[in-house]
Amino acid sequence: MKRLLSGLLVLLLASCADDSEKFDEMSVEQLYLMAVDRMEAKKHKEAGLAYAEVERQHPYSDWSLNAQVMAGYAYYLAKKYEDAEESFETFIQLHPGHEYVPYAMYMLGLISYEQIPIVERDQTPAKESADAFQKLINRFPDSKYAKDGRLKIDLIRDHLAAKEVEVARYYQQKEAHLAAVNRLKLVVKEYEKSAHVPEALYRLVISYLAIGLYDEAQASAAVLGHNYSDSDWYSLAYEAMQGVKR
Repeated sequence: MKRLLSGLLVLLLASCADDSEKFDEMSVEQLYLMAVDRMEAKKHKEAGLAYAEVERQHPYSDWSLNAQVMAGYAYYLAKKYEDAEESFETFIQLHPGHEYVPYAMYMLGLISYEQIPIVERDQTPAKESADAFQKLINRFPDSKYAKDGRLKIDLIRDHLAAKEVEVARYYQQKEAHLAAVNRLKLVVKEYEKSAHVPEALYRLVISYLAIGLYDEAQASAAVLGHNYSDSDWYSLAYEAMQGVKR
């Protein structure tokens, strides 16, 4: 029953991806070689359709499981991200114990990672990517894919920290210092390993001084000086504190 459901889902995926191409009934070898030829020719979307067709026409073949995964990879290369994501998710749901599951989970994280926008835009893909990689790490901590997943999570967290600092700058320009403080405290607490922490601490000093919280400003400056004494941000914070009269 699961194999039949798998075939129906992959057929639906192929139809959604591109219903203009119709396939004749072929042997599994013919279909698979067609898909491989298309991959080698860098016709990735067409390759994805051919791989999906392997599963549709030959759901009980030894080739079908590999074809399901390859369909997702081909769609990923074609930047048909929704189709790739659906392909990998379907594979994981139908074959949760298969040896390819760690790879499929990694690809789900990578699909969102490839769509992370510049800092000024909505960061939903970054959060989705980090969540997907974390699920991989939690389930398969010793897999070769988990190592790269951890690295990418660190990069994503630095990117998200940059987003928070960028928003805090905007609030400071508007003199909305309480809102800026909330963003900057998040950076210091949640993204403590980020390269953006020194700037966040400096901007905390500025916002705390602006709203008259001298002790909090002094505490932020002290943390900045203790951990990042060679930073230009500490020099700026030190100058700001020296100009305060109590």
